[in-house]
Amino acid sequence: MRSGPGGVLWIDDACAMDILYLLIPLSAVLVLAIVAIFGWAVHAGQFDDVEREAERLLQHESSSIDEGQSDVVAVHQQSAAVDLGAKAGGS
Repeated sequence: MRSGPGGVLWIDDACAMDILYLLIPLSAVLVLAIVAIFGWAVHAGQFDDVEREAERLLQHESSSIDEGQSDVVAVHQQSAAVDLGAKAGGS
């Protein structure tokens, strides 16, 4: 390193080239990891029939709630009603 005008530090050409020996293999490993994760997702069926899932989210059906979740929804609705009753009675 050397000092340039205004006290700015300049990196020597040899030092700049040395960092490439680290950055190029790291970027290649990162690309390979991304390709491997994408390949796993395709092989596992993550991208099969995405249109049907998007339409299912937009439909409002009570049958879309799982069996275990219906109890949680009922408890949540009861607790919300109790909270509203407490606020109305406390005012």
